[in-house]
Order: sequence, then structure tokens, then C-alpha cells
Amino acid sequence: MQASQQLKRQLFTVKKLFICNFLMLSALSGFGQMKLIKRMLSEDVDTTRRASFMPLPFLKYSQEVGMEFGLGALYSTYLDKNDPLNRSSNFATILSVSTKKQYNVTLKGDVWTKNNAYHLIGDLRFRSTPFDFFGTGNETLEANKDRVVQHQIRTGLDVEKNIFPFAYTGVSVAFERNTFRDVETGGILDTDPRVLDKTGGSVGYVGISQTYDTRNSNNYPTRGFFGRITYQYAPDIFGKDDFSGSQIKVVLKNFWPLAKKLVLGVNGIYYTIQSNNTPFYLLPQLGNEDIMRGYYAGRYRDENLIAAQTELRYRFSNRFGVVVFAGGGRVFTNGDFSFKQFKPSVGGGLRYFFDPAKGLSVRADYGIGEKRPNEARQSGFYLSLAEAF
Repeated sequence: MQASQQLKRQLFTVKKLFICNFLMLSALSGFGQMKLIKRMLSEDVDTTRRASFMPLPFLKYSQEVGMEFGLGALYSTYLDKNDPLNRSSNFATILSVSTKKQYNVTLKGDVWTKNNAYHLIGDLRFRSTPFDFFGTGNETLEANKDRVVQHQIRTGLDVEKNIFPFAYTGVSVAFERNTFRDVETGGILDTDPRVLDKTGGSVGYVGISQTYDTRNSNNYPTRGFFGRITYQYAPDIFGKDDFSGSQIKVVLKNFWPLAKKLVLGVNGIYYTIQSNNTPFYLLPQLGNEDIMRGYYAGRYRDENLIAAQTELRYRFSNRFGVVVFAGGGRVFTNGDFSFKQFKPSVGGGLRYFFDPAKGLSVRADYGIGEKRPNEARQSGFYLSLAEAF
């Protein structure tokens, strides 16, 4: 009897300790969460230029892959903390899956050395993703949509050196291997004779670049100009039907401060790829989370792509901002350019700055595109890191 009562007292004591510990941990957890929330909403800006590391659940959305979730980490630092002009170096890692069965492993680095003497950009990606293929050209049809699965390995490195104020000359190397599988045979991927290299292949590039950059920030610029032209050549080193040829990319950006918290930005791009055997997956594609928002990436693809956009950014606090944007663009074959077939893109979005001092943000955008006959108006929602341009 005494043993039974003693056992009951011990169980009661253990139960009290468990409840006390649970309440204490809950209180500490709640206190920690409140501190985290308070810090994330604080208007204070860290001026110490110290490094920041943010491991976080990765959440992203686009119409191409659906809701993408997983684990990510972003490390941002200055290689020269004593130089207020030294730009931030950012490193990102992402491991994710999506509701549309994409699997993605990505490593990215964007490094600015002391005195901004060198700029290095590197990436490594492994991914498996299904996507909708509509054929080639600027007038593809929704009715021709063909579900395709892509497996990709890609890596690249750009190294640029500052040769005189604001100007960088660089070299680059890149390699990618793609394989494709048509989910259902008999679609446009199989039947269209203009579609080359239907099952995939390998390509290796070497290239040169020239950049002129007067922006006051590489993350959230409020003034300055950025211009970059890149030429890459793919020699015939893999044989068979793999791609050999060249591509040119031109990117232009400019930013004007209209008021203390209001910035106007413009962005223009031109991509061209030239070869006698260009695979369909290397053709420039209109539409993504950065430019021509509202269009499914790859809905329109061809030998040339030209697009431009303007964005009005209002950052009403250190943590939050809003944008509205508008633009237009098209793809075309060589010698078939016309302003009459430009496609519109308009929309707006919200911004949350998780590192206000460096201008690092999370953005949510909604873009609206054209309405083709007998089709729903094209549109898309995007949730991603960093500004569109």
C-alpha cells in the first residue's frame, strides 16, 4: 500500500515537472518567436556591415513548376567591411521539390572582391522538371500543349576584372547536359519537324563579356546604369547532333530616384542564338519571374528574343515596398522582326526586405499578358527572392 502511494506521488511529481517544463519551454519558444518577429519587422538598419546568414524554409511559386518548397540558405557578406563601396557577396543553396514534381538542387555564388576589383558569378544545378512545350515561334497555340520531362545538369563560371572605373571585362565557361522524355507520344515535340534534338544533348560554352556598371547597389539599386554584353561560342566537341554555334546576350538597366522612397527602373534585353542545328531547349524563351512576367516560360521561343520593361518601386519603409510594372516583348526568327507582334506584360507586387541594409528582399508579383483568340488571358503569380532586375 505504501509502495503504491509512493509510486503515485512519484508519478504526480514527474507529471508536475513535465507540465512545468512544457510551460516553460512554450513560454521560451513563444518569447523567442516574438523576438524573431520583432526583429524581422524592426525598422532598424544594421550599419555594421556584418555578415548575415539565413537558413530558412524555401518557398517559391511560379506557374511553370507550381509551389516549390524545401530548404534553403543565404549567406551575404562584404569581403571588405571597411570599404563602404564594396558590394555584398551572396551565396545561396537550395534543395527543393514542387507540387508539379520538380526536383532541384542549386548552388549559386555572386562575389565582389576588395575594391570591387573582380566580380565572380558561379552556379551548379541538378534538376528534374516537367514542363509544357507549345512548339516554336511567336504565335504558338494552347491547343498544342505537350507535357515533357526534362533532366538537367548545368554549371557555369564568369570572371570579370575591373579595367577602368565602372567597366569590367570578363571570360566565361559553361556546360549543360539535358535529356527529355515526352509524357505522351504523338505530341508536337514528336511531330513538328522544326523541333531539333528532341531527346536532348550536351553543350559547352566559352565566352567573353563587357560590363559597365554605375549602380549604387547590386541588390536594390536606386540610381545608376548597368549594361552588359556577352558572347559565347559552343565548339563542336561532343559530336553527333549536339549543338555547336554562338549566342549573344545584351542586358541594359537604368534607375532614377524620383523621390526619397520612389524609384523608376527600366530594363531591356536582347538574346540571339545562331547555328544550323539549334536544339529547341536552347532557343531564347519569352516569360519568366524576372521579365515578361505573366507568360509561361517557353510558351514562345525562337532564335531571337527582345523585351523591355519599366518598374516603379515605392519602398514605404525599410522592410516593405510595392511595385507596378509594364513591358513588352517577342521572339522571332532571323529577319522576321516586327513591332506589330509585341506582347504586353503588366502587373504589380509586394516586397519584404529581410536584410534592409543590403537590400535583400522576398517578392510576390502578379503579371498579366495577352489574350489570344479562344484562349484564357495569360497570367502568372511569382514568389521569389531578389528584385526582378
